[in-house]
Amino acid sequence: MSDSPNRNSLGDLFVIEGGKPLSGRVSVGGNKNGALPIIAACLLTDQECIVENVPRIRDTEVMADLVKSVGAEVEWIEQNTLRIKAAGEIVPEINRALSVQIRASILLAGPLLARCGSVLVPPPGGDVIGRRRIDTHLHAFAALGAEIEVERDFMLRAPNGLIGDRFFMDEPSVTATENAVMAAVLAKGDTTLINAACEPHVQDLCRFLVSMGAEIDGIGSNVLCVHGRASLGGARHRIGPDHIEVASFIGLAAVTRGEIVIEDVEPDDLHPVLHGFERLGVRIELDGRTLTVPDDQDLTIRDDFGGQVPKLEDGPWPQFPADLTSIAVAVATQARGTILIYEKMFENRLVFTDKLVSMGARIVLCDPHRAIVTGPAQLVGERVDSPDIRAGMAMLIGALCAEGRTIIGNVGQIDRGYERIDERLRGLGAQIERVRG
Repeated sequence: MSDSPNRNSLGDLFVIEGGKPLSGRVSVGGNKNGALPIIAACLLTDQECIVENVPRIRDTEVMADLVKSVGAEVEWIEQNTLRIKAAGEIVPEINRALSVQIRASILLAGPLLARCGSVLVPPPGGDVIGRRRIDTHLHAFAALGAEIEVERDFMLRAPNGLIGDRFFMDEPSVTATENAVMAAVLAKGDTTLINAACEPHVQDLCRFLVSMGAEIDGIGSNVLCVHGRASLGGARHRIGPDHIEVASFIGLAAVTRGEIVIEDVEPDDLHPVLHGFERLGVRIELDGRTLTVPDDQDLTIRDDFGGQVPKLEDGPWPQFPADLTSIAVAVATQARGTILIYEKMFENRLVFTDKLVSMGARIVLCDPHRAIVTGPAQLVGERVDSPDIRAGMAMLIGALCAEGRTIIGNVGQIDRGYERIDERLRGLGAQIERVRG
């Protein structure tokens, strides 16, 4: 297959004429945060794995290149299907040039340590949304018997293999949980992870590992019990739908006052998402695996009892997802009332709000974690840049309901999380063009 058109898009611009309702039907893509660890997990076996419904975005393509760089065969056999076979000699060193491009490069550490007995890990890259410590990963590896040397890079060694253990994770980190589980499936004996993350994409990884022959109890809870195996086999797996993408289209429909029907959703993944949007006054209809955002929205923020200013805060699953706080801010600018958006997990996530303010939004950034939003505000087109994936989507939401023309730069950041987003938006009636940088 040829390279994705989004592969080298960091210098691209989106030119958007706002103020037009979006309407139509859209199918949700595969979960990016589910695809990344599953691609890495293919290194746990020397047999062939087929991974379907992989979003063709920059992050998954870089992850595929990372897996290939350590010696695996990697091929896009269809637009959204990967074939991976790590049958040859596997090199226990994560490529530095690729590693700095995505945060998820750290996810190769667990599989390589488990399979090869050692791994050299350079610091991962990714969105600059605050300090993103990897201590929880290292504590988990140490609990399984790994020796750790920390200089510029991280050298992990387990010359006699990993040994199962029972340990408490000092934070319910998604990627640390995924790394710990991937390491534990080939460890000797049983491993119990307490305070594990249980987001939908963590559950999807666990289901993939089970299809490879792993035995994992407690999937969907914050206590995971992994029974180690000597080896795993190949598997075919379809990545689950992306609840963050579902929420993004909900936000786009709500602020442009058009009806969008979103197909192939997973209802069980949407409970905290829908609860958060309902607090912003968004009316949503869910019928099986089809979600509709009607066009007759009356966005009014739902006050707390006694007329108090409400708060929408993120947290580990099943709380409101941190990846949606930026999108919630953008939607709140178009809702009647006042709300406090409390981003607890990353101290730089809300810094982008100055860009919405330049477009006319009424936002007070109290500190790096809290923003007070009062609406509705008439947004006006402006020239802005996307600092990260979710802030970029928030600016797309703002631009599509704004008056006049908005130019968004650095859209390669948006491409890291949303496949062909400009084409799909045009299919819903948006006036958006990509200008190649």
